[in-house]
Parts: sequence; structure tokens; C-alpha cells
Amino acid sequence: MSKPLDRMTLLETFVRIADTGSISAAARGLGLSQPSASRQLAELETRLQTQLMRRNTHALALTDAGVDLLADARQLLDSWEALTEKHLAGQQQIQGTLKVVAPIALGQHHLVRIAAAFQTEHPAVALTWELNDQSIRFAQVGCDCWIKVGPVPDETLVVRRLATVERLLVASQPLVAEHGLPGTPKQAASLPLVALGPFEGQRIPLLKGAKRSFTLQPPVRMRTNNIVALKEAALMGVGIAVMPKWFVAQELEEGSLVDLLPGWQAPSLDIHVAYLPGRHQPLRLRAFLDALQTGIAAIAGIKQVQ
Repeated sequence: MSKPLDRMTLLETFVRIADTGSISAAARGLGLSQPSASRQLAELETRLQTQLMRRNTHALALTDAGVDLLADARQLLDSWEALTEKHLAGQQQIQGTLKVVAPIALGQHHLVRIAAAFQTEHPAVALTWELNDQSIRFAQVGCDCWIKVGPVPDETLVVRRLATVERLLVASQPLVAEHGLPGTPKQAASLPLVALGPFEGQRIPLLKGAKRSFTLQPPVRMRTNNIVALKEAALMGVGIAVMPKWFVAQELEEGSLVDLLPGWQAPSLDIHVAYLPGRHQPLRLRAFLDALQTGIAAIAGIKQVQ
């Protein structure tokens, strides 16, 4: 009879299967055969006396018990890894796996450069860089930290405010040529708008300094949930748009987009980073958070929080 497997090994295999959605893919990642990974899942289900996954010809799906276990398993594995790192004699090198979820536009431009520089400095870290603008279920996704523009709707996480994003009301040169450059927000109120959900609706508060404000209510010609599509529509003259300053810096410099109301800004958006609470953070996560804090301060159009 084979020796019973270590409980942490069984949990690690279960988490890997849940992450990949495939026993075969999990087995490849763990250096196991597919039958071995399948037996480990079956042994864990036997020990816990419950079904953790439903299998069919197309995919694996977690049962309710599996969903509950996944969060606990991640916490146990993270705690064990942190304990090992903390007490391993002579541990100097930053190493291990690191999974980060970041917003799409910012994550595929400036933030990925911060991540790449971090990995260059720490080549023993295996980094997974996942881009997602939607809210995530942290435990199920299995990430180490989540960078999000806007509020983080999860009270179980530690949330750190990193910076604020400056936003301007911009328009294309053809649209300005057609309608003229407004001198005041009131004169801009009739111009068509391309709105970005969930940040803009039909009411757009504008601020000038600390005392002046105006709520713009332009007609919405187009809505989108993607900032790249928003910029393309604005460039084509579909309408005016509220855009992050960092995202349109080049277009403003080239003149393909113009700041429609110089001195006026839409309310800034906060950039947060969220992670699980714990007495001991893995060294690689602490180092990445430090690199993120430093790197984000160098992005034009983004103000670091003091």
C-alpha cells in the first residue's frame, strides 16, 4: 500500500486544479502524471468525505464545498509558505510565485513596465500578470495582490491607496473644428459625449481649483466599458470624453486630442492595491509593493498619495 500523501500536497494539487480548471494542466504544472493528480484529488475528497469538484466531458466545476475549501486552502498554503520563508535559515533571495491582477489599460502600459523591472531585478520570482477591469473574488482568483482603479469592494482585504488619476475632458480636432472650442463648461454642455462605464453617466462634475464646480449634462452618443474603445471613439470625433491624463498624454502633445476646458478637471480616481491580511507577508510581495509604490510615482498624470 502506498504511503498516504502529505495534506499540504493534496491541498496544493486541489488549488492548482481549481486554478487551471483541468486535472491534466494541473498535473503538468506540478510535474505529475494525470492519473497521479486525479488520485490526489480523490484522496482529498475521501479524507474530507465530500465531493469537491463535478466532472463532465467539457470541464471541472467546484461544488459548494469546493468553493469553501478553496479559500481555506489558499490561506493555509500561504501561511505555510510565509512561515517557511520567515524561519528558513540564511534565506536571502527573493523567490517564489507571484500573481498580480491589474487594470487592463494601465496594466498593459505603465504598470507592466514596473512588473518587468521588478522581475528583472528578482529573476527567481515567477510572475503571473493578469489584466482585468472587473471586480474579482480574491480567494477564487488566487492572486497575491490586486491593483484596481476605483474602490475595492471587499472588506476582507487590506486596501492601500497608492495614487490618484487626473482626468480631463478631451475632444478631437475635427469635433472642435465643427463645434468650436467652448470657453466655459456651460458652453460645452450641448456637445455629444462618449461615456465610460462605470465611471461616467450623463452627469459629469467638473472642478476648477478648490472652489469652482460645474455639473455637465451632455447628450450621451455612445457608451463603452473599455477605455481603449473610448479613446478611439473620441479620436474619430464621436463625442467628447473624460480621459485619464496619463492615457492621452501623447495625443494631447501631438494635437490629435485637445483639452476641451483647460483648468477644469473631472474628479480624480484613486488607484488601490489590495491583498490578504496576515501577520507575515511573503518577502516577494513586500518587495513588489515597494516597487509598485516607487514606480507609480513616476507616471505622468498620476499623483502619488503621500
